[in-house]
Amino acid sequence: MEERPDKMNRRKFLRSSLAASAGGSLAMNAGGNSKSEGNPNARPAEAPSPQQAGMPYGKIGDLKISRLLLGGNLLTHFTHSRDLRYVYDLTAHYNTEEKIMETMALAEQHGINTLVVHNPPDIIRILKKYRREVGGDIQWIICPTAECKPGMKEYARQVEALVQDGADAIYVWGVRGDQLLRDGQMQFMKEAVAIAKGAGVPSGVGAHDLRVIEECETRGVGADFYVKTFHHHRYPTAPKKNEIEGPHSEIPGYWCKDPERTVKVMEQVDKPWIAFKVMAAGAIPPQDAFPYVVNHGADHVLAGMFDFEIAEDAEVARQAVEKANRTRPWCS
Repeated sequence: MEERPDKMNRRKFLRSSLAASAGGSLAMNAGGNSKSEGNPNARPAEAPSPQQAGMPYGKIGDLKISRLLLGGNLLTHFTHSRDLRYVYDLTAHYNTEEKIMETMALAEQHGINTLVVHNPPDIIRILKKYRREVGGDIQWIICPTAECKPGMKEYARQVEALVQDGADAIYVWGVRGDQLLRDGQMQFMKEAVAIAKGAGVPSGVGAHDLRVIEECETRGVGADFYVKTFHHHRYPTAPKKNEIEGPHSEIPGYWCKDPERTVKVMEQVDKPWIAFKVMAAGAIPPQDAFPYVVNHGADHVLAGMFDFEIAEDAEVARQAVEKANRTRPWCS
């Protein structure tokens, strides 16, 4: 149905206002205060369009997916900040509804065309509002939080609702994937993947534990893509070998238990791989994290970003892909 001109004008106004707001704050963070540099009349640089941004893309099913994806945890305030509890409240106060929409608009301006997030009710409402009122085109890859258990009724209900709301792809939440492996209930993984496929969207599997991916491949689960943690251990608070193998191996923060083995396993997997927790929840800078995961086989980099980080991170991702030196072929 054709939209009324007044609605289209409002959409264009809102979208340009959000992008300008985000771009202006970004310029202040990236380039400093122009007045302090002796140029009180300087205007903040406008964020580039997706065409100007030159972001590289791959494909998952029929979806064109940017090599850098916007992670949803900071937008839903699920900050993995280890024992720094105040960071959760700080993020919630910063990423207001308006700021979340500014962040998505800025991501799109820099060529990031896909968001990956789980499904708390409030974020889905905001995503729908962004599409409806701003006219944003950012795609949604969403992991339902429902448990995978006999009957799969709640999981199927959430998948159906998410697809009706506009989700472009669905994957099994990494927490659920690990849980199914731990509880010896991997039979439900195949059902979960089939439910999303039946809803007409690409269907993936998420995991922190590499054995989830191995089991999916062995059992022929049929996932269209994987979302797997991946980062090196060359940072000060990285787990040491005795900790990885000891009683504390499941402590939150140890996101990728064995990166070397992950590389070897994923080299044998010919499906798109979205790498997440690539910065070990903020412990590794993107200039180090992004090239590492791209060079070692990941097809897409999923990164949580505040609005003021997007421009730099997008450029780092572009450079990482352009200069990639990898043995695993691109699978998307």
